[in-house]
Amino acid sequence: MSELLKIENLHVSVGDKELLHGINLTVEKGKVHVIMGVNGAGKSTLMHAIMGNPAYKITKGRILFEGQDITELSVDKRAKLGIFLSFQSPVAVAGITMENFIRTTKTTVSGQQQKVFAFKKLLKERMNNLSMDASYAERYLNDGFSGGERKKSEILQLRLLEPKLALLDETDSGLDVDAVRIVSKNISEYHNENNSILLITHLNQILQLIKPDVVHILIDGQIVREGGAELADEVEQNGFDAYRLAVKGDGNDEA
Repeated sequence: MSELLKIENLHVSVGDKELLHGINLTVEKGKVHVIMGVNGAGKSTLMHAIMGNPAYKITKGRILFEGQDITELSVDKRAKLGIFLSFQSPVAVAGITMENFIRTTKTTVSGQQQKVFAFKKLLKERMNNLSMDASYAERYLNDGFSGGERKKSEILQLRLLEPKLALLDETDSGLDVDAVRIVSKNISEYHNENNSILLITHLNQILQLIKPDVVHILIDGQIVREGGAELADEVEQNGFDAYRLAVKGDGNDEA
């Protein structure tokens, strides 16, 4: 397997506060990586830093994507390289329908004009797979959508854009059992040997449906433990307290 994403000694700040303190992480092509940790550990900060959100300032370290240093690249350029971020709390965008938004985005990211009828057919098929009513395609993006429908719209974008790297920030939060199954099935159908997933979750339920290759425990802005799928089971049984104590014991308890 070849390296798709490599993060080296990454330090990230928001304002005058450092939130990530030297993250090292490698994601190989074809693998599913999961990040777990308590609220405020820095999980979403890491995702936004990888995507290039300018609110998250990289003060040290670098991010490599397919061997290219993308540390200074803008969000749109990272998207064109094949990086996709599914938001923890997707926002509504008034004035543009979901269909037009996704078709325009796919045209921009791929550099290829999307044929309207072919795109409509594929969109309908993907929406059906997600148990989304076809009428949502003509509604403004996420406007008036329930929390679950907003999460599904993010996965709809994932299925249609087919990025090389999917950054999924708590895609399962706020979903009922049936919706978790539907979303997980679509993520699994997207995933193949040529792309990778970096998934944040607090829950083990989705990991019964999407089997991780590597699990990372993030505590207070540092990765303190890595392992296989069994590590998620360990967390479910024991919680995060032991990892917090380990960090404090090393004298690295800054938030």
